[in-house]
Amino acid sequence: MADFGYDISDYLTIQPEYGTLDDFDALVAAANERGLAVILDFVPNHTSDEHKWFKKSEMRDPEYENFYVWHPGRPHPGDKSARPLPPSNWVSFFRGSAWQWSELRKEYYLHQFSIKQPDLNYRNPAVVEAMKEVMRFWLARGVAGYRIDAVPTLFEVAKDVNGQYPDEPLSGNTNDPEDPGYLVHIFTQDRNETLDMVYQWRAVTDQFQQEHGGRERIIMAETYSPIEIVMRYYGNDTVPGAQIPFNFHLITDLKQNMSAIELQSTIEYWLEHMPKLNSVVPNWVLGNHDQHRVASRFGNDMIDIMNMILLSLPGVSVTYNGEEIGMDDVWISYNDTVDPAACNAGPEKYQYTTRDPERTPFQWDSTKNAGFSTGNHTWLPVAPNFTEVNVQKQLNELESHLFVYRNLTKLKRSISVKSPDFKTFVEGNVFIILRQFENENKFSYVYTIANLGNHEMVVDLTKYESKVEVAFYVIVSVSSLHKAMELVTVHNVIINAKESFVLLAYEVTLQPQVIQI
Repeated sequence: MADFGYDISDYLTIQPEYGTLDDFDALVAAANERGLAVILDFVPNHTSDEHKWFKKSEMRDPEYENFYVWHPGRPHPGDKSARPLPPSNWVSFFRGSAWQWSELRKEYYLHQFSIKQPDLNYRNPAVVEAMKEVMRFWLARGVAGYRIDAVPTLFEVAKDVNGQYPDEPLSGNTNDPEDPGYLVHIFTQDRNETLDMVYQWRAVTDQFQQEHGGRERIIMAETYSPIEIVMRYYGNDTVPGAQIPFNFHLITDLKQNMSAIELQSTIEYWLEHMPKLNSVVPNWVLGNHDQHRVASRFGNDMIDIMNMILLSLPGVSVTYNGEEIGMDDVWISYNDTVDPAACNAGPEKYQYTTRDPERTPFQWDSTKNAGFSTGNHTWLPVAPNFTEVNVQKQLNELESHLFVYRNLTKLKRSISVKSPDFKTFVEGNVFIILRQFENENKFSYVYTIANLGNHEMVVDLTKYESKVEVAFYVIVSVSSLHKAMELVTVHNVIINAKESFVLLAYEVTLQPQVIQI
């Protein structure tokens, strides 16, 4: 728990404070009974230094000696008796050198994250097979796939003919040599071997499905790499890859007070780069445990707008827990900070690196600790607004972010099946998504309309392929003055500032009739 679950000491059991394997099996069974699937977070880049593999590797056990990335270091200039210098200038994501000296083995080990997270050596076939066995173990227990953590760092450049690693070039972005942004990580990220490893993992899940049947098992790859590299994670003409290489552009490319054009460009940017492969679908990630919450990034008046856009786009929509009820970031003092990246940065810089504000306890109700825990205190402080922003309260309100979100998910399921295609339009600062489908002799138009601006706008939908006169509101944002099932004439749709809604219109089509005589 040095990095809250991302430092694994045993891949084949459950951390005791979370329960037991029997509890896990019960969770999967209960989820499946409700039509839900459980996807595990798979952490393949590194283990804990408390894992038996690492302990045996540090002792040079022949079976595990090369399970991790070890190096004797560079000779110390002028003092051959001194400890060798680190093998290269590589910097950890958690600040400082990515190399840690082992007094036991008298070598350095690579850790691209915490010192307590030594990197596995994927150039060792035994490591590759061991991690595939981990995947098979949990697939056999009923998981529906994996979200794979920190994919780009799996492989680093191979040693040169002298057994040395090259230094990475300076980025010029900072003068702080402890900062991971000090270097350009050309030798430690996005190696071609990493792509092949993802393809191999997809083969493991596909083989399991072939042998055991059931639903397709999913691979979700976490990578913030350049888009040309991200798209290669989908696979190629001969080998399938991750079904969902995460699309983080709604997070990284959009800021508060963005324009409708910027939003449209961000969406089209992903779609234009997608490979022309069968069964490849887009995905959209609006938040995660490493990014500030939607309400804090875009403003509280954008919560419904962003959820409507996320769930109206074709393909896979990914929501971080709490965004469906509009949770926001919580200020955390340095004394209460637990994120290793922030702790390592120190009290003066921790707020620039901390991920704790978006990791506070989920707000279930207005009871002690927001219903998250019965303990005397929680791992991070509960948000001060938990009595107003919680699931129980919003379930009892017909005008709440949760009510909007749940209706959007229902609509998404019905539209996605019938309408794989969609179009977007921009008028001023109004963003429009159109989905069309034909069903039961009716041609249907589904418009998601969001006013990102600060002024009222009037839109004529007949300019955007609508061939009907009247539509009705299906879902409306909390800020909207309209009600579901209310009618509107499509040539004069008024959208208030920061308002969003979904409209549905039907065009009856005439079908030839067979006359029985």
